[in-house]
Amino acid sequence: MSESFAMNGGDGTYSYTKNSNYQRTLTINVPLLLQISRFDFAFISIREASNIAREMIKEAIVERLDTESLTSTSNKFCIVDLGCSVGPNTFFAVQHIVEAIENKHNLEEDLGLRKLEFQVFFNDHISNDFNTLFTSLPPERKYFTAGVPGSFYDQLFPSSSIHFAHSSYSLQWLSKVPEKLLDQNSPSWNKGRIHYTGASDEVVSAYASQFEKDMGIFLKARAKEIVPGGMIVLIIPGIPDEVQPSELPAGILFSFLGKSLLDMVNEGILNEAQIDSFNLPIYSASPREMASLVKRNGCFSIETMEMTDPRSKIDDPVNVQSLIMHLRAAMEGIFTKHFGSEIVDEMFKRTLKRSADISLCLDSGYKEGTQLFVVLKHK
Repeated sequence: MSESFAMNGGDGTYSYTKNSNYQRTLTINVPLLLQISRFDFAFISIREASNIAREMIKEAIVERLDTESLTSTSNKFCIVDLGCSVGPNTFFAVQHIVEAIENKHNLEEDLGLRKLEFQVFFNDHISNDFNTLFTSLPPERKYFTAGVPGSFYDQLFPSSSIHFAHSSYSLQWLSKVPEKLLDQNSPSWNKGRIHYTGASDEVVSAYASQFEKDMGIFLKARAKEIVPGGMIVLIIPGIPDEVQPSELPAGILFSFLGKSLLDMVNEGILNEAQIDSFNLPIYSASPREMASLVKRNGCFSIETMEMTDPRSKIDDPVNVQSLIMHLRAAMEGIFTKHFGSEIVDEMFKRTLKRSADISLCLDSGYKEGTQLFVVLKHK
C-alpha cells in the first residue's frame, strides 16, 4: 500500500488553496512551460497563462486524440485528474481539457448536433481534503463530477472506462521511501540528508529503483482503465541527463531545508537520528528513464515526451518567500508527521531567513528544461 502525503487542507495561512498560485501557473498553462522560469510565477498574469495553455492543450487534442472514434458508440466522455489535491488548479486544467475536446467534437459532428456529456473524476489519497476541493467547484461547469479517493498506484476505475487522464506535479511523489535509505548497514543509507540531492550514487539509485517500480504499477493500472485510443497527459518535475540534482531548483530548496534541520541538531534542539531516519519520497525522472518505462509497459505509444524549456522573458528577482510558502503548503504534512509541528515551523522560519542565499543559488542553478511533459496514447 502506498503512503499518503496530502497537501495542507482548509483555507488557512499555510493551506494549499491559499498558496497554489505557483502551481496554477504551471498546471493551467502547459505551453508556458516552454517559455517561462518556474520561479517567476509571481510576476505572470494568470489570464495570460490560461490563454497560452488553452492553445497548447487544444493542439495536443486536435492532433493526437480521435474524439470521433472514442465517442462513436456513446456521447459520454470520461476524464480523470490524478492527484487533484485541494486547490483550484485542478478546475483550471479540467476546464481547458473539456473545452478543447468539446470544440473538436463539435467541428467533427456536424456543428455538435450530438453533444458530449463529460464526467470528470477528481482523484487523490483518502486523506486529501475533498470537502475543501468540492467547495471550490465552478458553479457553471460543463461536466458532472465525482471524487475518487485512493492511490493512483492502484486501479481506480473499471476496465476501458476512461478516455482522458491528466496528472500534473503528482507522479514525482514515490509510493514509499526506499527501505535501503534507512538501513545503516546499506551503502544506500542516506545519513545527514533528507533527499538524494548531493548524495551518493547508491542513494540516487535507490530512489530511481523505487520510481521505476511505481511508474510500472501506474502505467499497468492506467492501461486497464483507459480505452484504446485514449490519452494520458503527464507533467512532472524532470531532469536532463547531463544535469545534477543539486543544480535543480527543487534540489536547492530541499538542501536548504536540510541545512535548517542540521542547524537545529548542532544547537541541541533536534536529534541527529531524526534526520537520518527521514527522506523525502520525491524523485525527478529524465526523459530517458520515462521512455524506457513506457516502452517496457508496452501498452502506450509515446506521442510527446520532452523536457520543456521554461526560460523567462522577465528579469525580476526570484520571490523566495512565495516559493517557500508554496513548499510549506505542499509538504508540511510529511515533515510534521516525522518531526512534529514545532520543529517544522522552526525549520521553515530558518529557511526563510536564508532567502538571499537561496535566491543566489536559484539564479545560478539550472533553469532550462526542468519539467517533463508527456503525452501517451493507449494502443
